[in-house]
Formats: sequence, structure tokens, C-alpha cells
Amino acid sequence: MSGPSGLSGAPALPAAPAVPEKALTGRAARRAALRRGEFVEPQGCLYALSQPPLMLFLCVIGGLLGVGAGWDLLVL
Repeated sequence: MSGPSGLSGAPALPAAPAVPEKALTGRAARRAALRRGEFVEPQGCLYALSQPPLMLFLCVIGGLLGVGAGWDLLVL
């Protein structure tokens, strides 16, 4: 039975967190985080360059270019 204020004796459940319809990425995510007082570190070009497979690939390409340049200077 309801009490005088119209509330039942069941405990109140906490409100579910708001789920955005689509996840924010990039600049929009940083702006939204700044409004909430949080800091989101941008992950741009330098973040991508720090990945080991990409660095290995770039080293191989750089090595091939270096060997080709050395060949041109010393042999041809």
C-alpha cells in the first residue's frame, strides 16, 4: 500500500547512465570531455608513428632507400 506521499516501500533504483546514440571521436570527444572537466589525450600522427609494426615497415623502407642511394654513389 502507498504511503501518504504516494511512494511505495520498494527501494529506488539508481538511474541508468546516459548512453550516447553514437560514440564521439576525435575533436568532438575532446570537446565533450573538456565540458565534463576531463582530459583526453589526442591520438594523432605521432601516436600512429609509435606503433612497432609501422616503425618496422618504415625502417625497412628507409634502409632500402639508403642502400639504393649508397649503391648509386659508390658503384655507378
